[in-house]
Amino acid sequence: METKKIELTCIGCPIGCPLTVTMENGAVASVTGNTCPRGDAYARKEVTAPTRIVTSTVRVIGGTLAMVSCKTRSDIPKGQIFDVVRALKDVEVSAPVAIGQVLAENAAGTGVDIIATKNVPVHA
Repeated sequence: METKKIELTCIGCPIGCPLTVTMENGAVASVTGNTCPRGDAYARKEVTAPTRIVTSTVRVIGGTLAMVSCKTRSDIPKGQIFDVVRALKDVEVSAPVAIGQVLAENAAGTGVDIIATKNVPVHA
């Protein structure tokens, strides 16, 4: 039996608990150090299928700003972050842009949309 310990810092809340995940034969055997259930869930997900929210910007045509901030609507597999960022390189949207507006569907084949996180009115 192969046992491995992985040290993490929880990002589930501002406390930042130091976590220790014990893996046995590639499966999570235990999580220690968490002070709430979110820490346990975070640790299990992080060592088996890590995901992230991606934030970036895209170009705006005819707006009061040249760029609008955006993010993935939900988390994506960590290994696809750079694919999503590359896919956003050529995205341009016309003003006006509203918070929550879909700027790109199914970013890099992840099944997750890119949404605006800022309003950008039309340039007068």
